[in-house]
Amino acid sequence: MSLLNGLILGVIEGITEFLPISSTAHLIIAARLLHIEQTQFQKFFEVFIQSGAILAVLFLYTSYVLKHRSLLKKIFISFLPTAVVGLILYEIIKNVFFESFSLISFSLLFIGVIFFFLEYAISRDHIKLKRHIEHMSLKDALVIGLIQSLAVVPGVSRAGIVMIGMILLQYKREESAMYSFLLAVPTIIAASALDLYKSRDLLAGYGQNVLVLAIGFFTAFVTATITIKWFMKYLQNHSLSVFAFYRIALAIILFTYFLR
Repeated sequence: MSLLNGLILGVIEGITEFLPISSTAHLIIAARLLHIEQTQFQKFFEVFIQSGAILAVLFLYTSYVLKHRSLLKKIFISFLPTAVVGLILYEIIKNVFFESFSLISFSLLFIGVIFFFLEYAISRDHIKLKRHIEHMSLKDALVIGLIQSLAVVPGVSRAGIVMIGMILLQYKREESAMYSFLLAVPTIIAASALDLYKSRDLLAGYGQNVLVLAIGFFTAFVTATITIKWFMKYLQNHSLSVFAFYRIALAIILFTYFLR
C-alpha cells in the first residue's frame, strides 16, 4: 500500500468512524476504488487505524468519564454482547461479511430507512427525546449492547445502530452520539487486539509498512477529533435525516455500480 493510500484511508476512517454511516463500508468501498488488494496487511491496516480514531475519543472525553465514573460499568456491560458475537463470528465477519457488497448495500439502505422512520416518529412526538446517559440503567446498558452487536454486519454502522437503539429508549440525539463514542473505546480496542492476535504470525512482515500505518493512524486521529466536535454541535439543532439521505444514496450507487 502506498503512503498516499494510507493517508486517504486514514482520513476516511477518521471522518466516518463516529458518524452513523459505517466506517467499515466506506473503507471497503475506498479500497475497491483505489484498487488496493485485500491482503492480510490491508485488513490489519483498517483495524489498526481505528485506534487513531479511538485516541480522539480518549483525548476529548477522558475528563468527562472521570467525572461520571458510574458510566464505566454501563459501558462495560454494553460492550460484552458485541465482544461475544465478534469472537464467535470472527472468521465469518472477516471472510464473508466483508466481501459481500450486496450485504453492505442492503445494510446502508435499511438503516437509512430506519433513520427516516425515527425522525418522523420524533416529529410527531411518538418518541420524546428527554433522557441523559448519566441516568442510564444497567438494563438499558445491556439492551444497547445487544443492539450494538448487530454492527458486526458491515454497512450497519456501530455508531448508527447504537444511536437508533438509544433514541428508541428516548435518549437525546447528542447523548446517544456521546455514548456511542465512549462505547467505541472498548469495542474497537478489543477488535484490534483480536486482529493482532490472529495476525501474530504475519506481523513480522509488516515492518516495511510502519510508515503507512503511522500515517493512517495520525490522520485518523486528527480527522476523528474534528469530526466528533462537529457532530456534537450539529446534533444540538439538527436531526439524522441528512445521514438517512446519504446512506440511501450511497446504497443506490453501490447497487448500480458495484453489483452490475
